[in-house]
Amino acid sequence: MCGITGIIHLNGKPVEFSVLKAMADTLAHRGPDEEGFYLNHQPSASDLPIVPCTIKREPCTVTSGLAHRRLSIIDLSSGQQPMSNEDESVWIVFNGEIYNFPDLREKLISKGHIFKTNSDTETIVHAYEEWGENCVDRLRGMFAFAIWDQRNQHLFLARDRLGIKPLYYFWDGKKLLFGSEIKAILAYPGIPRAINLQALYDYFCLLYVPAPKSIFKYIFKLPPGHVLTLRPDPNLSIRQYWDLRFEPDERVSEQQWCDRILEKLQEAVKIRLISEVPLGAFLSGGIDSSAVVGLMSLLLNEPVKTASIGFKEQKFNELRYARQVADLFGTNHHEEMVLPDAVAVLEKLAWYFDEPFADSSAVPTYYVSQVARQKVTVALSGDGGDENFAGYRRYYFDLLENQLRGIFPAFFRKYAISGLANIYPKADWAPQVFRAKTLLTNLSLDPVDGYFNSMSWFGDLRNRLLIGDFYKELSGYSTLEVFKNHYAKVSNNDPLSAVQYLDVKTYLVDDVLTKVDRASMAHALEVRVPILDHEFMELVANIPSNLKIKGKTGKYIFKKALEAFLPRDILYRKKMGFSIPLSQWLRNELKGFFGERVFNSSTESTSFFDMKTVRRIWQQHQSGSRDWGPELWAILFFDVWLDKNV
Repeated sequence: MCGITGIIHLNGKPVEFSVLKAMADTLAHRGPDEEGFYLNHQPSASDLPIVPCTIKREPCTVTSGLAHRRLSIIDLSSGQQPMSNEDESVWIVFNGEIYNFPDLREKLISKGHIFKTNSDTETIVHAYEEWGENCVDRLRGMFAFAIWDQRNQHLFLARDRLGIKPLYYFWDGKKLLFGSEIKAILAYPGIPRAINLQALYDYFCLLYVPAPKSIFKYIFKLPPGHVLTLRPDPNLSIRQYWDLRFEPDERVSEQQWCDRILEKLQEAVKIRLISEVPLGAFLSGGIDSSAVVGLMSLLLNEPVKTASIGFKEQKFNELRYARQVADLFGTNHHEEMVLPDAVAVLEKLAWYFDEPFADSSAVPTYYVSQVARQKVTVALSGDGGDENFAGYRRYYFDLLENQLRGIFPAFFRKYAISGLANIYPKADWAPQVFRAKTLLTNLSLDPVDGYFNSMSWFGDLRNRLLIGDFYKELSGYSTLEVFKNHYAKVSNNDPLSAVQYLDVKTYLVDDVLTKVDRASMAHALEVRVPILDHEFMELVANIPSNLKIKGKTGKYIFKKALEAFLPRDILYRKKMGFSIPLSQWLRNELKGFFGERVFNSSTESTSFFDMKTVRRIWQQHQSGSRDWGPELWAILFFDVWLDKNV
């Protein structure tokens, strides 16, 4: 796993090595083992590199510089980057792993390509030579890479199908900058840091910023499953090369699906065990991580190294379940009880994430990565099981709401149910059966609007949270547009498929995978996600929805498949989720810090917030009449992020 960055000047302006080096230095945590650089021109005498750097002295109208920070995993002795083909006309910097590279390598050798290393990186170079930009169709793995084609004077950027690895870019018509993280781009002098107000509004709706936007107005994410090509015309183009299609196959029996799931998942796990450094797994004791660890134990000739964390609050502590699975498979288990410094970890996350990011599960992910890194350099995780097999409870409720929409006429839902939802109190303190406001509101809305209401935060308060001029500048924009654009792309009229697809395009990539990447790379730990193998996902997307949710049981077919080697009390216990006692922290450990930061009139964030609204929800939270934990965490994270980045 690594960090990549680069500069392309279309006007022939020399790339300053010192700037390229500064950009790479921001990514040192992603690749602490080595650094490497490439320039396609001779730098000025005053800017000569003081570290190893490949310099080409060929005539060029477009100047390019590539930089790489390496975390050595495969081919430790000769996998240094930037890397080239035989005649040095094609150069690459690459972040990720290509799991089918041995097969691709053999195929390319048979076509006459000559390899000088045993790395997966060189396989991409020769694949590009052989198949051009369509080489991405043949890659199985997680990746973000940049290829500089010196002969044709153009740049080719690619990001893996699910967006497991990040890639950002800046383009102003004269230069293109790219990097694994935003901080690399911001290290280039003079990059504007104006905030994208639509992205900020998205953040306070979703607690993350959805692609292709970033929090900065002029910096963008390359979306998952997309490639970008820059030619010297200048001509910048972005195209999608892969998408997930839900096409249920009713002809396959339940047992056949179970067999296919286990066979394909075992294959996905197996190809992710290639490593020349210590390898292990996260283990929460939940279904997904337990399945991955169980399959690893079948495939490895030694005990799997597993890592778990726990909290003193039993409601958030899954250690007993993790121990049960560790004992079952005889793993070399390592666990720690975390007593986190909430203030310190918040400030660290604000730096590592580059953008406001308020999913509080980033905290335990940060700590479990820290624990795992003490024993291994590569860890497999169970991320993706809920998105693939409909494991979130919200999927069940969304199906229920769609069934009820079919019972009540549209005019009745729009007027009668909507009116009832408006007067129904929001009672976080009440038993679940009396907390029906969300259900009533969703029933009064169309399916995608209802799902957006379930997934968004702050509710009606959102339009009072930020100062008035902010909404004028939005010009009517709503984050709902993001949901509608994705929702409309599922054509099989199956509501579960539609929300699963929507989550894959939004929540999975820009929340879950962003969280895992930043929290793990903060500790130079590579995380591999077999349940998000694209071939496995394509298989699962063909499973009918009634086998994913059966009655009230989510992940039904996955649980049936895993009954072969996981005990029922692991498979069918109540889902806990990977979370922290956030609401308690905001009433205790973080109480003073929040007041000092957010209610201090000298802080920059006060120019964004309506402070009367913030004080009201703060007081309601402190009194216990409402639980505003996630919302207050979002406000606090934004305040800390703003201070560090803007």
